[in-house]
Amino acid sequence: MLYYLKNKSLEVLKAMLPLVIVIIIMQFTLVKMPLEQFWQFLAGVVMAISGMILFLAGLEIGILPMGQAIGAELPKRRSFPLLIIVAFLLGFVATIAEPDVIVLTGQIASVTDGEIGANFLTYIIGIGIAFFVTMALLRIVFGFRMIYLMAASYLAIIILAFFTPAQFVPVAFDAGGVTTGPMTVPIILALGLGFSSALAGRSALSDGFGLIGLASVGPIIAIMIMGIILY
Repeated sequence: MLYYLKNKSLEVLKAMLPLVIVIIIMQFTLVKMPLEQFWQFLAGVVMAISGMILFLAGLEIGILPMGQAIGAELPKRRSFPLLIIVAFLLGFVATIAEPDVIVLTGQIASVTDGEIGANFLTYIIGIGIAFFVTMALLRIVFGFRMIYLMAASYLAIIILAFFTPAQFVPVAFDAGGVTTGPMTVPIILALGLGFSSALAGRSALSDGFGLIGLASVGPIIAIMIMGIILY
C-alpha cells in the first residue's frame, strides 16, 4: 500500500506542480486575482492532488487487477451472451463514473439551461461506450482486423455528421474525447488485456490494445443519433 502511495504521489506531483507554478507566477505578475480567490485556488490544489493520489493508487491496487481477472475469466465460460452482458455493463458503469464525463455533461446542461439533462447525456455516452467495448471484445474473439472496424466507424461518423444538428457535432466529438479518462481507460484496457491473454495463440499487444480508440467512437455516434432523433 505504501509503495503504491509513494509512486502515485511522485507521479501526481510531477504532473501537477508545473501547472501550479505557472499559475502562481501569473498571479504575482499578470493576473493578480483577489487574495481570497488565490487562497481558494491553493486549497483546491491540495485537495485535487490528495484526491488524485488516492484515486490512482486505488485503481492500481484494486480495479486494474480485478478488470484483468474478469477479462481472463470470460473466455473460460464459453458463453457469448455472458461476454456481451459483462462487457456492456462494465463499459456502461465505468463511463457514468468517469469524472471527465460528469464535468462535460454538467457544463452542457448548464449552457443549455437544463434542456439537455446531464444524467440523460451521461447515459447516452455510457451506452455508446458500452456498445463499442462489446464490439471490441467480439473483435478479439473473431479475429477481425481493427482497421476494418475503425474505418467503418469513422465512415458512419462522417455520414451522420451531414444529418446531425450543427450544435451536436462538437458536443459529440468532445464526448468521445472525455471518455478516455482515468476511470474508463484502466478498466477497459485491463479487461481487454486479460481477455486476450486468456485466448491461446493471441497477442496481448495486437488484441489487447486499440480498445480505447474504438470505444471512444461510441459516444460520438450515440450523441449524433440522439441529436438526429430528438432535435
